[in-house]
Amino acid sequence: MKAQNTTEIASLGEFGLIDRLTSRLGRRNDNTLMAAGDDAAVIDLGDEVMLLTTDMMTEGIDFDLSYFPLKHLGYKAIVRGVNDILAMNAKPQQVVVALGVSAKISVEALDELYEGMEHAAKELGVDIVGGDTTASMNGLVITISATGRAKKSEVAYRSGAKEHDLICITSNLGAAYMGLHLLEREKRVLKDIANPEPKFAGHEYLLERYLKPRARINIIDALKEEGIQPTAMIDLSDGLASDLRQICRSSKCGARIYLERIPIARQTTELAEEMHIDPVIAALNGGEDHELLFTVPLDKQESIMRLGLVDVIGHITREEAGVVLVTPDGEGIALKAQAFDR
Repeated sequence: MKAQNTTEIASLGEFGLIDRLTSRLGRRNDNTLMAAGDDAAVIDLGDEVMLLTTDMMTEGIDFDLSYFPLKHLGYKAIVRGVNDILAMNAKPQQVVVALGVSAKISVEALDELYEGMEHAAKELGVDIVGGDTTASMNGLVITISATGRAKKSEVAYRSGAKEHDLICITSNLGAAYMGLHLLEREKRVLKDIANPEPKFAGHEYLLERYLKPRARINIIDALKEEGIQPTAMIDLSDGLASDLRQICRSSKCGARIYLERIPIARQTTELAEEMHIDPVIAALNGGEDHELLFTVPLDKQESIMRLGLVDVIGHITREEAGVVLVTPDGEGIALKAQAFDR
């Protein structure tokens, strides 16, 4: 029998794989306004829509229990889940939790995990309404499914960015990436030490950004109060370069962002230099920031600046101009992203 040719997943890249798997999926219900291709599915309810999303975290890939406190892990799992709802300019309402639990996880450990989940749910005003639990042979697996609602006219898709729109982000970038690198470094250094004492002093901010990110629900409220309707929006989880290119691909546009306008915290720069990492690379490609990246019309510039809650880092251009990072000396560099560039 002739051997069947197979394709390695790595050759497609993350987004290439998603495109391949979802391209064959049809729609059989008229009220499915958006299926795959955005941060959440959109279901028509008349004047309003319901948003649906799901997010999976796997031990050994997305988190390491040797240094990740279970309360923080539970908190972060909820934030990751509801952030996809926020990234549609909507308010999250309910969450369903599914767990794959290995034999090494105790009941008390699960109590801690759920304590963190409920803490996040309370902060965000969402209800944990159920879920499922099963055995796992390969460590802890957490799946969060979230729902939300919004007026149909207020939903922000990735595909709505227009030429001259301003590109905005909700906080500094790269801190979570450096927090992860710090944890990994201390794990390696202290691996064979009987009573390890990790050196975290002065880096508490970076650790919090990775272990306990904050959902920017306040930004959604502030935009509504100011009368600003984002034209496009995405959850910044894969890194600025990758997520901006997602918006540009969906909106069929280009973008120019300016290096000196990308906010990078002092702590991020200091640790990056200590570890011989370019802080700009951490900001562009690190991921795990869980901030919001969005675009607004140019005529909303005064309103968006008045908010004082976001940074304007560039603007949308024509598609043929590409996605470009402009250095302080004016040089334009094509923005690369690992999930795209194969």
